[in-house]
Parts: sequence; structure tokens; C-alpha cells
Amino acid sequence: MAALQRPTERRASRCTPVTAPATLVFEIDGYSLHKGMGADKFIRSTAVSVGGYEWCIRYYPDGESNESQGHVSVYLQLLSKGAKVRALYDLRLVDHTTGLSSSVFSVLKSPMVFDSLSTSGTSYSWGLPYFKKKSELEKSDYLRDDRLVIECDLTVIKEPLVADTAITAEVQMPPSDLAEIFGKLLEAAEEADVAFEVEGEIFPAHKIVLAARSLVFKAELYGPMRGKCGQNITVEEMQPAVFKALLHFIYTDSLPSMDNLDDDEKKEMVRHLLVAADRYAMERMKMMCEDILCETLDVETVATTLALADQHNCSRLKDACAEFIMSSNRLDDVLASQGYVHLKKSCPAASVNILERLMKLLKF
Repeated sequence: MAALQRPTERRASRCTPVTAPATLVFEIDGYSLHKGMGADKFIRSTAVSVGGYEWCIRYYPDGESNESQGHVSVYLQLLSKGAKVRALYDLRLVDHTTGLSSSVFSVLKSPMVFDSLSTSGTSYSWGLPYFKKKSELEKSDYLRDDRLVIECDLTVIKEPLVADTAITAEVQMPPSDLAEIFGKLLEAAEEADVAFEVEGEIFPAHKIVLAARSLVFKAELYGPMRGKCGQNITVEEMQPAVFKALLHFIYTDSLPSMDNLDDDEKKEMVRHLLVAADRYAMERMKMMCEDILCETLDVETVATTLALADQHNCSRLKDACAEFIMSSNRLDDVLASQGYVHLKKSCPAASVNILERLMKLLKF
């Protein structure tokens, strides 16, 4: 008897757990004032809804029992009555020096069952009686200004819905092509109803697209002054390549490729794009340019980059420049760089602002 061939048509189904993640934050001001409450005495955070259930953090300043005295105890509690919930959790402490939190006790592989139906009354909360030794805690950066911050990353695992009895074929969802479509619209200039002239080069575009993406373009094209600009608008103080890149971002929500530029040319282009983004209120584009400049700082250009960040209100970039200069005592090298010398000649006010900012950091 001939062997049966496997069917050529493949049908599949999948069961994926539904989860609801959230982070509970419990700030304890006056740490020292809560000491001495006694074992088994706790304070509780505000109730927070996660996954359709109410939760809180319980904090025991003197331990959850006589056995855990000398420690602080921390528990995650299910407040909803008559519920049985499976959940993963990670109890953490926030370092006040870095602002980051570190895990102290976690259950991240096999979910714990929080059961407020239990007659014993003990399985509605889980945590650690020996969460942290008080003597270690009081010497650490977790406690500053008599303030302690506990976090709990909580993931509630919801019960899956009953699967449909019908077997359906697995469908491959096509990727979004919206950016590609709008990019082709810009390239073809089909139905373009406005044109921009930049140093003699003409760039056709679509008013409605520009207005939807930029409030500045919206005011220019549809505001009270729209009659004066007509169908042709001259853009001053911008290079054609920069305006072309600005249009590319407006239509595709991405920066154009700069693979044909060397490192210095790329950084210079990004600086111009940041100025253009600020000019046309393109906040996402401006932040992307900030990120690139933050990652490519060097001694020769950091002074001019700091001046640029100050001029265009880029706080993250300003902080990154100051940290770069101060982190390895690069101040003398920066002040001796050609970039700073040029800045001092062309923009004395900006160089004074840089020096004042750095002097404040040195005093701090």
C-alpha cells in the first residue's frame, strides 16, 4: 500500500496570553518617622488598577514579623475581593543618585497566584519579609533626604478567551507602505499646488500635506498672509539640499539617507536640519537631529554645537555637550579648538554664554 502524502495546504492557529503591564510607584517621605511602628505594622500605597484589578504595595518599616525585625518588608497586595489572579512582578528600589531602579526581588518566570477567595487570607499578597536590611538601606543611595521610593513592575496575566472552534488560515499582514506612497507623491510632484524657490532651485509640493505636518506651513499657506505668497514662495537663508531633506521628512516621517556624506558633512547637514526643524516647528525631526548630534560630539565642534543648542532651545543637546566637556576635563582642549576660536570671532555672545554655563557647572 502506497504511503499517504502529507496535505499541501497548511492551516494554523495560535494561543497568545493576554497581559496587562504597569509600574506601581510608592514614595515614602519621612523614612525615619515611620521606624518604630513595630513588627507586623505596615503602611500602604494608593490603590492602582492594573488588568481590571486593584493593587497596592505594602511597606513594613520594622519587618513583617518578629523574625524579620532589622529588615524592611515589602509586599504586593491584590485588593479586589473575590478574585483569583495570576501575575508576574518585580519589586525594585530607586537610586536617588542615578534616578534608576534596581531589582531586589522578582517573580518573572512562573506567575504567582493572588487569591482573595482563599479562606486562609494569606495568598492575596506576595513579597519578601527580608526585603532589605535597614542598616544597609540607611547607608545606600536608595535613601536620600529621608525619602525612599519603591517600584513594582507588575504584569497581570489575563485568562485567554475561549478559542473559536473554526480553524482559520494564518494571514501574513503586509507592512505599512504609507511613507513609500507619500515619498513617491513628492518625487513625482503629481497634483502639486505650490512651489518653493531655494537659491534658484524649484521644489513642487502639496499645500495640504505641508499644512498637516507643520503649523508654520499651515499659517503661511492658509493663514491671513496666504494671498501675498501665491503659488510660488521664496525660502531665504536655507540651502537647497536642506530644504529637500525637510520635504522628505514631511512626506515620509524619516530623515533621508546620508550615506554619500562623510562624517563631518553628515554632522553639518544634521545641524542645518535641526535649524530647519525648529524654524518650521517639526518637533519630532528636531529631536531626531538632537539625538544624532548627541552621539557624534567631538572636541572640535562641541562648542559650536552647544551654541546651536542654546539658540534653538535644545535642552537635551545642551546637557550632552556640557557633560561631554566636563566628563574627561576637556575644557582646555575645547577652548583651544578651531571651532571655539571661530565661534568667538563670529558670535562673541554665544561664546560668553558657553563659558558662563561651564563655569556654573565647575562651581557645582
